[in-house]
Amino acid sequence: MSVVRPKPPEDPIQYDPAAVFATGGLARKDVEAISGRLDEARRESLADIDRYRSGAVQPGEVLDPAFIDLPDRLLADYTTKRPESELFSILSTARRIRDAVDRVVVLGIGGSYMGTRALFEACCHPFHNELPRGERGGRPRLSFEGFNIDNDSAQGLLDLLSAPGGADDLLHRWALLIVSKSGGTLETAVATRLFLDALFAAVGGDRTALAERVVPITGTSGKLADLARAIGCPDVFDIPDGVGGRFSVFTAVGLLPASIVGIDVVRLLEGAAAMNRRFREAPIGENPVLQYVGVSHLAELRMGATIRVLSTWSNRLEAVGLWYDQLLSESLGKAEQGATPLTTVTTRDLHSRGQQHQEGRRDKLITNLLVGEPRRDRLTLPTISGFAANEDTLDDLVGKAWPDMLAAAAAGTNEAYASDKRPTADILLPRIDEHTVGQLLQMLMLATVVEGRLVGTNPYGQPGVEAYKKCMMARLRP
Repeated sequence: MSVVRPKPPEDPIQYDPAAVFATGGLARKDVEAISGRLDEARRESLADIDRYRSGAVQPGEVLDPAFIDLPDRLLADYTTKRPESELFSILSTARRIRDAVDRVVVLGIGGSYMGTRALFEACCHPFHNELPRGERGGRPRLSFEGFNIDNDSAQGLLDLLSAPGGADDLLHRWALLIVSKSGGTLETAVATRLFLDALFAAVGGDRTALAERVVPITGTSGKLADLARAIGCPDVFDIPDGVGGRFSVFTAVGLLPASIVGIDVVRLLEGAAAMNRRFREAPIGENPVLQYVGVSHLAELRMGATIRVLSTWSNRLEAVGLWYDQLLSESLGKAEQGATPLTTVTTRDLHSRGQQHQEGRRDKLITNLLVGEPRRDRLTLPTISGFAANEDTLDDLVGKAWPDMLAAAAAGTNEAYASDKRPTADILLPRIDEHTVGQLLQMLMLATVVEGRLVGTNPYGQPGVEAYKKCMMARLRP
Protein backbone atom coordinates (compact mmCIF):
# COMPACT_ATOMS: atom_id res chain seq x y z
CA MET A 1 0.00 0.00 0.00
CA SER A 2 1.38 3.42 -0.91
CA VAL A 3 0.97 6.42 1.35
CA VAL A 4 0.66 9.87 -0.18
CA ARG A 5 2.32 12.35 2.13
CA PRO A 6 1.19 15.96 2.01
CA LYS A 7 3.72 18.41 0.65
CA PRO A 8 5.20 20.40 3.55
CA PRO A 9 4.19 24.06 3.54
CA GLU A 10 6.48 26.65 2.00
CA ASP A 11 4.89 29.87 3.23
CA PRO A 12 7.13 32.93 2.83
CA ILE A 13 8.32 34.88 5.83
CA GLN A 14 7.29 38.54 5.95
CA TYR A 15 8.84 41.78 7.18
CA ASP A 16 6.50 44.43 8.59
CA PRO A 17 7.94 47.82 9.69
CA ALA A 18 4.55 49.56 10.11
CA ALA A 19 5.12 50.24 13.82
CA VAL A 20 8.39 52.02 13.02
CA PHE A 21 6.57 54.38 10.67
CA ALA A 22 3.82 54.92 13.24
CA THR A 23 6.31 56.59 15.60
CA GLY A 24 6.68 59.49 13.15
CA GLY A 25 10.46 59.27 13.27
CA LEU A 26 10.56 57.55 9.90
CA ALA A 27 8.08 57.31 7.03
CA ARG A 28 7.55 54.79 4.26
CA LYS A 29 8.38 57.53 1.76
CA ASP A 30 11.83 57.81 3.36
CA VAL A 31 12.57 54.20 2.44
CA GLU A 32 11.18 54.81 -1.03
CA ALA A 33 13.49 57.81 -1.37
CA ILE A 34 16.56 55.57 -1.05
CA SER A 35 15.19 52.84 -3.31
CA GLY A 36 17.78 53.67 -5.95
CA ARG A 37 20.61 53.22 -3.46
CA LEU A 38 19.09 49.97 -2.17
CA ASP A 39 18.78 48.63 -5.70
CA GLU A 40 22.39 49.57 -6.41
CA ALA A 41 23.51 47.81 -3.21
CA ARG A 42 21.61 44.71 -4.34
CA ARG A 43 23.28 44.80 -7.76
CA GLU A 44 26.70 45.31 -6.22
CA SER A 45 26.19 42.42 -3.78
CA LEU A 46 25.22 40.08 -6.62
CA ALA A 47 28.00 41.39 -8.87
CA ASP A 48 30.50 40.46 -6.15
CA ILE A 49 29.89 36.82 -7.09
CA ASP A 50 31.04 37.38 -10.67
CA ARG A 51 33.93 39.56 -9.51
CA TYR A 52 35.11 36.84 -7.17
CA ARG A 53 34.84 34.04 -9.72
CA SER A 54 36.56 36.05 -12.46
CA GLY A 55 39.41 37.01 -10.14
CA ALA A 56 38.61 40.72 -10.41
CA VAL A 57 39.46 41.34 -6.75
CA GLN A 58 41.40 44.42 -5.74
CA PRO A 59 44.79 43.96 -4.03
CA GLY A 60 44.24 43.49 -0.30
CA GLU A 61 40.45 43.20 -0.70
CA VAL A 62 38.64 40.44 1.19
CA LEU A 63 35.73 39.08 -0.85
CA ASP A 64 33.63 36.08 0.25
CA PRO A 65 30.32 36.28 -1.65
CA ALA A 66 30.06 32.61 -2.69
CA PHE A 67 27.55 31.94 0.11
CA ILE A 68 24.90 33.86 -1.83
CA ASP A 69 24.17 31.32 -4.57
CA LEU A 70 25.51 28.32 -2.63
CA PRO A 71 22.04 26.91 -1.73
CA ASP A 72 21.00 27.04 -5.41
CA ARG A 73 24.21 25.35 -6.55
CA LEU A 74 24.04 22.59 -3.94
CA LEU A 75 20.43 21.78 -4.83
CA ALA A 76 21.12 21.85 -8.59
CA ASP A 77 24.06 19.45 -8.25
CA TYR A 78 22.06 17.16 -5.98
CA THR A 79 19.25 17.03 -8.55
CA THR A 80 21.38 16.53 -11.67
CA LYS A 81 24.35 14.43 -10.49
CA ARG A 82 23.25 13.11 -7.14
CA PRO A 83 25.94 10.45 -6.34
CA GLU A 84 28.74 12.86 -7.22
CA SER A 85 27.25 15.89 -5.48
CA GLU A 86 28.52 17.55 -2.31
CA LEU A 87 25.12 17.20 -0.66
CA PHE A 88 25.03 13.46 -1.37
CA SER A 89 28.45 13.10 0.30
CA ILE A 90 27.26 15.06 3.31
CA LEU A 91 24.14 12.91 3.68
CA SER A 92 26.14 9.68 3.26
CA THR A 93 28.66 10.65 5.93
CA ALA A 94 25.85 11.79 8.22
CA ARG A 95 24.24 8.36 7.88
CA ARG A 96 27.53 6.60 8.66
CA ILE A 97 28.18 8.67 11.78
CA ARG A 98 24.54 8.47 12.90
CA ASP A 99 24.66 4.66 12.83
CA ALA A 100 28.03 4.44 14.57
CA VAL A 101 27.76 6.67 17.65
CA ASP A 102 25.34 8.16 20.16
CA ARG A 103 27.00 11.55 20.65
CA VAL A 104 28.72 13.94 18.27
CA VAL A 105 30.96 16.69 19.62
CA VAL A 106 31.33 19.72 17.35
CA LEU A 107 34.55 21.65 17.91
CA GLY A 108 34.51 25.17 16.48
CA ILE A 109 34.24 28.85 17.28
CA GLY A 110 32.26 31.76 15.86
CA GLY A 111 30.72 30.91 12.52
CA SER A 112 32.27 27.47 12.71
CA TYR A 113 29.72 26.44 15.32
CA MET A 114 27.11 29.17 15.89
CA GLY A 115 25.15 28.42 12.72
CA THR A 116 25.03 24.73 13.64
CA ARG A 117 23.80 25.59 17.11
CA ALA A 118 21.11 27.84 15.64
CA LEU A 119 19.88 25.02 13.38
CA PHE A 120 19.99 22.48 16.19
CA GLU A 121 18.02 24.55 18.69
CA ALA A 122 15.48 25.79 16.13
CA CYS A 123 14.74 22.55 14.29
CA CYS A 124 15.26 19.71 16.78
CA HIS A 125 13.25 18.72 19.84
CA PRO A 126 13.96 21.32 22.56
CA PHE A 127 15.31 18.54 24.80
CA HIS A 128 16.86 16.38 22.09
CA ASN A 129 19.93 15.45 24.14
CA GLU A 130 17.86 14.37 27.15
CA LEU A 131 15.67 11.94 25.19
CA PRO A 132 16.45 8.20 24.95
CA ARG A 133 17.94 7.22 21.60
CA GLY A 134 14.71 5.62 20.42
CA GLU A 135 12.77 8.82 21.01
CA ARG A 136 15.48 10.71 19.11
CA GLY A 137 14.76 8.55 16.08
CA GLY A 138 18.11 6.80 16.46
CA ARG A 139 19.98 10.09 16.07
CA PRO A 140 22.97 11.04 18.22
CA ARG A 141 23.15 13.73 20.84
CA LEU A 142 24.98 16.90 19.85
CA SER A 143 27.45 18.79 22.04
CA PHE A 144 29.65 21.83 21.40
CA GLU A 145 33.14 22.74 22.56
CA GLY A 146 36.19 24.56 21.26
CA PHE A 147 34.45 27.95 21.31
CA ASN A 148 36.09 29.08 24.55
CA ILE A 149 38.99 28.09 26.77
CA ASP A 150 36.88 27.14 29.76
CA ASN A 151 38.56 24.51 31.90
CA ASP A 152 35.48 23.33 33.81
CA SER A 153 33.21 23.23 30.77
CA ALA A 154 35.65 21.05 28.86
CA GLN A 155 36.14 18.81 31.88
CA GLY A 156 32.38 18.45 32.26
CA LEU A 157 31.98 17.27 28.69
CA LEU A 158 34.88 14.87 29.09
CA ASP A 159 33.08 13.46 32.15
CA LEU A 160 30.06 12.68 29.96
CA LEU A 161 32.18 11.11 27.26
CA SER A 162 34.09 8.90 29.67
CA ALA A 163 31.03 7.48 31.45
CA PRO A 164 31.40 3.73 32.12
CA GLY A 165 30.38 1.48 29.25
CA GLY A 166 31.88 -1.06 26.91
CA ALA A 167 33.55 0.02 23.68
CA ASP A 168 31.00 -2.07 21.77
CA ASP A 169 28.04 -0.32 23.39
CA LEU A 170 26.58 2.09 20.83
CA LEU A 171 25.20 4.32 23.59
CA HIS A 172 28.76 5.05 24.79
CA ARG A 173 30.38 5.69 21.43
CA TRP A 174 31.07 9.23 20.24
CA ALA A 175 32.59 11.09 17.32
CA LEU A 176 34.24 14.44 16.61
CA LEU A 177 33.39 17.04 13.97
CA ILE A 178 36.25 19.55 13.89
CA VAL A 179 35.42 22.81 12.13
CA SER A 180 38.08 25.39 11.30
CA LYS A 181 38.94 26.83 7.91
CA SER A 182 42.60 27.37 8.73
CA GLY A 183 43.02 25.09 11.72
CA GLY A 184 44.96 27.89 13.38
CA THR A 185 42.34 29.32 15.76
CA LEU A 186 43.72 28.60 19.21
CA GLU A 187 40.46 27.87 21.05
CA THR A 188 39.46 25.17 18.57
CA ALA A 189 43.00 23.87 18.05
CA VAL A 190 43.69 23.17 21.72
CA ALA A 191 40.25 21.59 22.14
CA THR A 192 40.99 19.40 19.13
CA ARG A 193 44.13 18.03 20.71
CA LEU A 194 42.35 17.47 24.03
CA PHE A 195 39.35 15.64 22.58
CA LEU A 196 41.40 13.66 20.05
CA ASP A 197 43.43 12.33 22.97
CA ALA A 198 40.22 11.34 24.80
CA LEU A 199 38.75 9.72 21.69
CA PHE A 200 41.96 7.77 21.00
CA ALA A 201 41.73 6.37 24.53
CA ALA A 202 38.02 5.61 24.06
CA VAL A 203 38.73 3.46 20.96
CA GLY A 204 41.49 1.59 22.77
CA GLY A 205 44.31 3.12 20.74
CA ASP A 206 42.89 1.80 17.44
CA ARG A 207 44.06 4.30 14.80
CA THR A 208 41.59 3.05 12.21
CA ALA A 209 38.68 3.45 14.61
CA LEU A 210 39.94 6.93 15.51
CA ALA A 211 40.06 7.99 11.87
CA GLU A 212 36.51 6.76 11.29
CA ARG A 213 35.20 8.78 14.26
CA VAL A 214 36.77 12.10 13.22
CA VAL A 215 35.35 14.29 10.46
CA PRO A 216 37.29 17.52 9.80
CA ILE A 217 35.58 20.41 7.99
CA THR A 218 38.26 22.80 6.87
CA GLY A 219 39.98 24.59 4.01
CA THR A 220 41.81 22.80 1.24
CA SER A 221 45.08 23.55 3.02
CA GLY A 222 46.15 24.51 6.52
CA LYS A 223 46.91 22.96 9.88
CA LEU A 224 43.63 21.07 10.27
CA ALA A 225 43.86 19.74 6.70
CA ASP A 226 47.38 18.48 7.53
CA LEU A 227 46.13 16.89 10.74
CA ALA A 228 43.31 15.15 8.88
CA ARG A 229 45.80 13.60 6.48
CA ALA A 230 48.01 12.47 9.37
CA ILE A 231 45.05 10.79 11.11
CA GLY A 232 43.84 9.25 7.83
CA CYS A 233 40.23 10.47 8.13
CA PRO A 234 38.10 8.81 5.40
CA ASP A 235 35.73 11.79 5.19
CA VAL A 236 37.02 15.36 5.05
CA PHE A 237 34.83 18.25 3.90
CA ASP A 238 35.96 21.56 2.48
CA ILE A 239 34.72 24.95 3.50
CA PRO A 240 34.51 26.36 -0.03
CA ASP A 241 36.74 29.20 -1.09
CA GLY A 242 34.77 32.42 -1.18
CA VAL A 243 32.67 31.50 1.87
CA GLY A 244 33.67 33.15 5.15
CA GLY A 245 33.15 31.42 8.48
CA ARG A 246 30.15 33.46 9.61
CA PHE A 247 28.47 32.87 6.22
CA SER A 248 29.16 29.10 6.24
CA VAL A 249 25.95 27.70 7.76
CA PHE A 250 24.84 26.21 4.41
CA THR A 251 28.16 24.44 3.81
CA ALA A 252 29.14 21.15 5.45
CA VAL A 253 29.84 23.27 8.55
CA GLY A 254 26.11 23.42 9.27
CA LEU A 255 24.62 20.80 6.97
CA LEU A 256 26.62 17.79 8.20
CA PRO A 257 25.83 18.04 11.93
CA ALA A 258 22.28 19.12 11.10
CA SER A 259 21.76 16.02 8.96
CA ILE A 260 23.28 13.79 11.64
CA VAL A 261 20.63 14.88 14.16
CA GLY A 262 17.79 14.47 11.67
CA ILE A 263 17.24 17.98 10.31
CA ASP A 264 15.99 17.99 6.71
CA VAL A 265 18.86 19.87 5.09
CA VAL A 266 17.28 19.74 1.62
CA ARG A 267 14.35 21.73 2.99
CA LEU A 268 16.75 24.16 4.63
CA LEU A 269 18.45 24.80 1.30
CA GLU A 270 15.11 25.09 -0.50
CA GLY A 271 14.10 27.79 1.98
CA ALA A 272 17.37 29.66 1.44
CA ALA A 273 16.98 29.38 -2.34
CA ALA A 274 13.42 30.72 -2.09
CA MET A 275 14.75 33.78 -0.23
CA ASN A 276 17.41 34.22 -2.93
CA ARG A 277 14.70 34.37 -5.58
CA ARG A 278 12.78 37.03 -3.66
CA PHE A 279 15.96 39.02 -3.10
CA ARG A 280 16.87 38.97 -6.80
CA GLU A 281 13.42 39.44 -8.29
CA ALA A 282 11.03 41.22 -5.91
CA PRO A 283 10.61 44.98 -6.22
CA ILE A 284 11.98 46.96 -3.32
CA GLY A 285 8.56 47.58 -1.73
CA GLU A 286 7.93 43.82 -1.56
CA ASN A 287 11.49 42.67 -0.92
CA PRO A 288 12.04 41.61 2.73
CA VAL A 289 15.83 41.90 2.48
CA LEU A 290 15.84 45.41 1.03
CA GLN A 291 13.01 46.65 3.26
CA TYR A 292 14.81 45.35 6.35
CA VAL A 293 18.05 47.02 5.28
CA GLY A 294 16.36 50.30 4.39
CA VAL A 295 14.42 50.60 7.64
CA SER A 296 17.35 49.51 9.83
CA HIS A 297 19.76 51.90 8.11
CA LEU A 298 17.42 54.89 8.24
CA ALA A 299 16.43 54.21 11.86
CA GLU A 300 20.10 54.36 12.77
CA LEU A 301 20.69 57.48 10.69
CA ARG A 302 17.58 59.50 11.55
CA MET A 303 16.40 58.12 14.89
CA GLY A 304 19.74 57.36 16.51
CA ALA A 305 18.91 53.63 16.72
CA THR A 306 22.47 52.41 17.04
CA ILE A 307 21.36 49.34 19.02
CA ARG A 308 19.38 46.70 17.16
CA VAL A 309 17.45 44.37 19.39
CA LEU A 310 16.35 41.09 17.84
CA SER A 311 13.49 40.10 20.12
CA THR A 312 12.88 36.40 19.61
CA TRP A 313 9.43 35.29 20.74
CA SER A 314 10.49 31.65 21.04
CA ASN A 315 13.14 29.98 23.18
CA ARG A 316 14.10 27.94 20.13
CA LEU A 317 15.25 31.03 18.23
CA GLU A 318 17.68 32.43 20.81
CA ALA A 319 20.68 30.76 19.13
CA VAL A 320 19.56 32.25 15.79
CA GLY A 321 19.81 35.65 17.45
CA LEU A 322 23.28 34.92 18.86
CA TRP A 323 24.42 33.74 15.42
CA TYR A 324 23.09 36.99 13.94
CA ASP A 325 24.84 39.05 16.63
CA GLN A 326 28.16 37.75 15.38
CA LEU A 327 27.19 38.08 11.72
CA LEU A 328 26.21 41.74 12.03
CA SER A 329 28.93 42.90 14.40
CA GLU A 330 31.84 41.25 12.58
CA SER A 331 30.58 42.30 9.17
CA LEU A 332 29.65 45.95 9.78
CA GLY A 333 31.43 46.91 13.00
CA LYS A 334 34.40 48.54 11.29
CA ALA A 335 35.99 51.99 10.97
CA GLU A 336 34.10 53.17 14.08
CA GLN A 337 30.77 52.39 12.42
CA GLY A 338 28.08 49.72 12.68
CA ALA A 339 25.06 49.19 14.90
CA THR A 340 25.36 47.04 18.02
CA PRO A 341 23.20 43.89 17.86
CA LEU A 342 21.48 42.48 20.93
CA THR A 343 19.41 39.30 21.21
CA THR A 344 16.59 38.94 23.72
CA VAL A 345 14.08 36.17 24.37
CA THR A 346 10.63 37.42 25.20
CA THR A 347 8.72 37.32 27.37
CA ARG A 348 11.66 36.18 29.52
CA ASP A 349 13.75 39.31 29.02
CA LEU A 350 10.87 41.73 29.47
CA HIS A 351 11.53 41.13 33.16
CA SER A 352 15.17 42.20 32.82
CA ARG A 353 15.37 44.58 29.83
CA GLY A 354 11.78 45.66 29.28
CA GLN A 355 12.13 48.67 31.59
CA GLN A 356 15.16 49.90 29.65
CA HIS A 357 13.51 49.35 26.29
CA GLN A 358 10.36 51.16 27.41
CA GLU A 359 11.86 54.12 29.23
CA GLY A 360 15.62 54.05 28.64
CA ARG A 361 17.67 55.79 25.97
CA ARG A 362 16.02 56.19 22.58
CA ASP A 363 18.82 54.39 20.78
CA LYS A 364 17.13 51.10 19.92
CA LEU A 365 15.26 49.55 17.03
CA ILE A 366 13.45 46.43 18.22
CA THR A 367 12.74 43.79 15.60
CA ASN A 368 10.36 41.09 16.80
CA LEU A 369 10.86 37.56 15.51
CA LEU A 370 7.27 36.28 15.72
CA VAL A 371 6.08 32.72 15.07
CA GLY A 372 2.61 31.99 13.69
CA GLU A 373 1.88 28.39 14.61
CA PRO A 374 3.62 26.13 17.13
CA ARG A 375 5.18 22.91 15.89
CA ARG A 376 3.54 20.83 18.62
CA ASP A 377 -0.07 20.46 19.78
CA ARG A 378 -1.35 23.54 21.58
CA LEU A 379 -1.20 23.48 25.38
CA THR A 380 -4.22 24.92 27.17
CA LEU A 381 -4.58 26.12 30.74
CA PRO A 382 -6.14 23.30 32.82
CA THR A 383 -8.42 23.44 35.84
CA ILE A 384 -7.04 22.62 39.28
CA SER A 385 -10.33 21.92 41.02
CA GLY A 386 -9.28 18.40 41.96
CA PHE A 387 -6.66 19.56 44.48
CA ALA A 388 -7.08 23.32 44.96
CA ALA A 389 -9.52 26.17 44.52
CA ASN A 390 -8.93 29.35 42.55
CA GLU A 391 -6.11 30.64 44.75
CA ASP A 392 -4.10 31.76 41.69
CA THR A 393 -7.23 33.53 40.29
CA LEU A 394 -6.72 32.02 36.86
CA ASP A 395 -10.05 30.22 36.47
CA ASP A 396 -11.25 32.80 33.99
CA LEU A 397 -8.35 31.82 31.68
CA VAL A 398 -9.06 28.07 31.71
CA GLY A 399 -8.92 26.77 28.15
CA LYS A 400 -6.69 29.58 26.91
CA ALA A 401 -3.94 28.26 24.67
CA TRP A 402 -0.23 28.97 25.20
CA PRO A 403 0.20 30.48 21.69
CA ASP A 404 -2.76 32.80 22.31
CA MET A 405 -1.26 34.00 25.58
CA LEU A 406 2.07 34.62 23.87
CA ALA A 407 0.34 36.51 21.06
CA ALA A 408 -1.39 38.69 23.66
CA ALA A 409 1.98 39.38 25.28
CA ALA A 410 3.52 40.34 21.94
CA ALA A 411 0.63 42.61 21.00
CA GLY A 412 0.60 44.19 24.45
CA THR A 413 4.35 44.82 24.37
CA ASN A 414 4.17 46.42 20.94
CA GLU A 415 1.22 48.53 22.09
CA ALA A 416 3.16 49.75 25.11
CA TYR A 417 6.20 50.62 22.98
CA ALA A 418 4.01 52.38 20.41
CA SER A 419 2.40 54.50 23.12
CA ASP A 420 5.85 55.92 23.87
CA LYS A 421 6.94 56.05 20.19
CA ARG A 422 9.52 53.30 20.60
CA PRO A 423 10.22 51.87 17.09
CA THR A 424 9.46 48.19 16.52
CA ALA A 425 9.32 46.05 13.39
CA ASP A 426 8.22 42.44 12.90
CA ILE A 427 9.68 39.50 11.05
CA LEU A 428 6.78 37.08 10.75
CA LEU A 429 7.57 33.35 10.59
CA PRO A 430 4.59 31.15 9.70
CA ARG A 431 6.14 28.39 11.85
CA ILE A 432 9.55 27.12 12.90
CA ASP A 433 10.60 24.44 10.45
CA GLU A 434 13.51 23.83 8.09
CA HIS A 435 12.08 25.76 5.15
CA THR A 436 11.29 28.80 7.28
CA VAL A 437 14.65 28.75 9.09
CA GLY A 438 16.43 28.46 5.73
CA GLN A 439 14.62 31.58 4.54
CA LEU A 440 15.40 33.49 7.73
CA LEU A 441 19.13 32.75 7.86
CA GLN A 442 19.61 33.57 4.18
CA MET A 443 17.60 36.79 4.57
CA LEU A 444 19.81 37.96 7.44
CA MET A 445 23.04 37.09 5.62
CA LEU A 446 21.91 38.88 2.46
CA ALA A 447 20.74 41.91 4.45
CA THR A 448 24.10 42.17 6.20
CA VAL A 449 26.01 42.20 2.92
CA VAL A 450 23.61 44.63 1.25
CA GLU A 451 23.85 47.06 4.16
CA GLY A 452 27.62 46.92 3.97
CA ARG A 453 27.51 47.86 0.31
CA LEU A 454 24.92 50.56 1.04
CA VAL A 455 27.10 52.34 3.62
CA GLY A 456 30.47 51.66 2.01
CA THR A 457 31.75 49.06 4.49
CA ASN A 458 33.26 45.83 3.20
CA PRO A 459 31.06 43.21 4.92
CA TYR A 460 33.71 40.53 4.50
CA GLY A 461 36.82 39.99 6.60
CA GLN A 462 37.37 40.54 10.34
CA PRO A 463 40.47 42.67 11.00
CA GLY A 464 39.55 43.34 14.63
CA VAL A 465 39.38 39.64 15.48
CA GLU A 466 42.79 39.06 13.94
CA ALA A 467 44.28 41.72 16.23
CA TYR A 468 43.17 39.92 19.40
CA LYS A 469 44.55 36.63 18.09
CA LYS A 470 47.99 38.16 17.52
CA CYS A 471 48.05 39.71 20.99
CA MET A 472 46.98 36.45 22.64
CA MET A 473 49.61 34.38 20.84
CA ALA A 474 52.31 36.94 21.70
CA ARG A 475 51.56 36.32 25.39
CA LEU A 476 51.58 32.53 25.00
CA ARG A 477 54.74 32.52 22.89
CA PRO A 478 56.76 35.53 24.09
